[in-house]
Amino acid sequence: MGKLAVLTLLGASLALIGERLVAFRQRFNASREVEPVEYPNCHLIEGIENGSEDIDILPSGLAFISSGLKYPGMPSFAPDEPGQIFMMDLNEQNPRIQSLNISDSFDKASFNPHGISTFTDKDHTVYLYVVNHPHMKSTVEIFKFEEKQRSLLHLKTIEHELLKSVNDIVVLGPEQFYATRDHYFTSFFLMVFEILLDLRWTYALLYSPREVKVVATGFSSANGITISPDKKYIYVADVLAKKIHVMKILDNWDLTQLKVIQLDTFVDNLTVDPDTGDIWAGCHPDVMKLLMYNPEDPPGSEVLRIQNVLSDKPRISTGYANSGSVLQASTVAFMYKRKLLIGTIFHKALYCVL
Repeated sequence: MGKLAVLTLLGASLALIGERLVAFRQRFNASREVEPVEYPNCHLIEGIENGSEDIDILPSGLAFISSGLKYPGMPSFAPDEPGQIFMMDLNEQNPRIQSLNISDSFDKASFNPHGISTFTDKDHTVYLYVVNHPHMKSTVEIFKFEEKQRSLLHLKTIEHELLKSVNDIVVLGPEQFYATRDHYFTSFFLMVFEILLDLRWTYALLYSPREVKVVATGFSSANGITISPDKKYIYVADVLAKKIHVMKILDNWDLTQLKVIQLDTFVDNLTVDPDTGDIWAGCHPDVMKLLMYNPEDPPGSEVLRIQNVLSDKPRISTGYANSGSVLQASTVAFMYKRKLLIGTIFHKALYCVL
């Protein structure tokens, strides 16, 4: 009787584990394939080989690209090389990238850039804010862009107890920004535990010289963040929940949720077309291929365009999709005057003229 009870318990346990594994694979879109959506006037950007995780473009057409991210659990093609910030002038007939020199006062050897955001002051000075992970910690670095020298002058490093596992950032004013925290725990083992249990302990926060506070909670993994052209709404990507949260900015800078846009793909970084207000989202169609990287069967890329964001029925369409044969693990897409830049975690970057 004792052996029968043990076998029954073992069988029930194995069945439960099997059920959880099936649910896990379904949750992470295991084996999901994308129908290709590509354009004839696209080419890989020469010189970017180790990722282009985030992109921001000034109204003048100067694009900033963060490259070389080392992130727990993700592949890296150059694990011993420091990260870089590239610049690309989209006004040129055949734009090329240029690596921006960073001032010697900054620790370039440990530079590990993630999300980025630009801010232009009243005197037209451009500042670049960069989420940095030196030695796998989280800081926000403030640089002054010196256009004539094509360089970045490091001004300040921001650290705070709430700025842990920071993913992305959107700047509101001088030393004022919203940022996202993508994991509650900072150790890789506990991160996996957090994902499996879907604890939803991550958040968006406000940083300013006057106060630092959490302004939105309950995300599985708060990821990309951006702001509407009229500066009234914040869009937050919850990558593991496959959702975009549309949030209104209150007078005290707290965020209140207006709606949630449910997707069928893992949405990473968000950008907004300043001319139309459309959201462009870099996405991962199959996270299992990302977590269990195989160069023979690489993770694909997917870009979504969300139109009429604030309406009852936003229009969602595919702006680009590839199985990984051209572009692997897309994270961001930015539309600028019919020119589309698509970045990746650890792979290349794509430039398309539509």
